[in-house]
Amino acid sequence: MAIHISKIEGTDAARVESPEVIIRTAQDALDLMAAISYSHDCSKVIIDKACISEDFFDLRTGLAGEILQKFTNYGFALAIVGDFSGYGSRALRDFIYESNQGRQVFFVPDIQTALERLSQV
Repeated sequence: MAIHISKIEGTDAARVESPEVIIRTAQDALDLMAAISYSHDCSKVIIDKACISEDFFDLRTGLAGEILQKFTNYGFALAIVGDFSGYGSRALRDFIYESNQGRQVFFVPDIQTALERLSQV
């Protein structure tokens, strides 16, 4: 796993890169937030959807709610980057839409959009 810091209008965002899944559980999300906070003093995170377990995108598992609640509770903003059009679940599409209306969690198509959204937080 690699963490790169990008500047966003005077604040930092941690861009997490990994060739493998790094978030499978809520504890994994907490560990990632702790590492980013401790090493980079940053509370904005950009992560590719490929780094998150597919169970996250099956809302019936409850994993998405559990993980995103951790990010919210600890004051982290999160942008998940990827193509979400392949998911047929209407509930997931609604979840993504509602998340994108808020100011904490964003599902975006690319890093540039992630940076733009996080700069508004």
